[in-house]
Amino acid sequence: MRILLTGTHFTVALATIEELKIYDGVEIVYVGRKTTQEGDPTPSSESQILPKLGVRFISITTGRLQRAFTLYTVPSLIKIPIGFIQAFFILINEAPDVILSFGGYVSVPIVILGWLFSIPIIIHEQTLVTGLSNRISGWFANKIAVSFKTNYDFSKDKVVLTGNPLRKEILNAKNIKKSEKLPVILITGGNQGSHTINIAVEEVLDKLTKIANVIHQTGDAKFMDFERLEDRQNESYQVAKWIPNMGDIMKKADLVVCRAGINTLTEVAFLGIPALVIPIPYLYQDEQNKNAKYFEKLGLVRILPQSKLNGEFFLKEINSCLNDLNHFKEQARKAREVIVPDAAKRLALETILLAI
Repeated sequence: MRILLTGTHFTVALATIEELKIYDGVEIVYVGRKTTQEGDPTPSSESQILPKLGVRFISITTGRLQRAFTLYTVPSLIKIPIGFIQAFFILINEAPDVILSFGGYVSVPIVILGWLFSIPIIIHEQTLVTGLSNRISGWFANKIAVSFKTNYDFSKDKVVLTGNPLRKEILNAKNIKKSEKLPVILITGGNQGSHTINIAVEEVLDKLTKIANVIHQTGDAKFMDFERLEDRQNESYQVAKWIPNMGDIMKKADLVVCRAGINTLTEVAFLGIPALVIPIPYLYQDEQNKNAKYFEKLGLVRILPQSKLNGEFFLKEINSCLNDLNHFKEQARKAREVIVPDAAKRLALETILLAI
């Protein structure tokens, strides 16, 4: 059985791939973006990680509809038909038994042409807000897997609750014996990192390391944040572009500082780690703020708006979290109730059953 995965939400795709590889006779092909984003030549995580896992990666060049006119608007529109042409030949050559899409603009040509070729299609919606790509793909999908018990804008007869897949490194995270006397803070901007957060950390790093031991994941982008901060490492400050054992590090942390992407929030909720979140304010339908408010009601997170983010206010908010850490941790542990721990297994099984 050949399963073609596509999409830009790579963290949940990786968790599902780990589960799919358990089944005998399953061959996995992944169609995704070659670079992180338009205008940034940095290779995407999927293009670098998947070949090392024995998963064939095929890049596709396509465009997306943008909500505001930018330097990349016209080139992006021109690339849309290119994406459909490439998707046509990919599907002809690969002849998959089923398509599993994780959303994002790269998935749309594959899903639409897959429907035209009568290939069974399942899409997964990670967030509480349905993105434009999944709204479009939902019309062509046979089955739509969702992450939470809430009302989605999909045909109800297609919807199945699987939860949001968690990577095995999160599910199997180990308790690391802490030797630090100060609390441990993990700061991450996700796979791509966050230049905005990195700058705030850089501004107050000396003061921050006096109140906590800091583990900082910068990502790898054109701003060269890691290269600047690498020279400032010491016993209280560790910095890396990526953290391979993220589950263990998260479990070690007393506080996580992060964006409000649904995958990160799902992971910290599963582990019961309190988080100070800085939602990206300009996403479609204000997705990250809605994610953050959902988990704020559960007691898992406190929100720091990006509009207020500077070094001084950043340090003030961290101090506030640390001063109330025991109560914050108690609330965070209760948020695990909304997480489906075996979501990857459920999604993998739904995908295989659709192909049979």
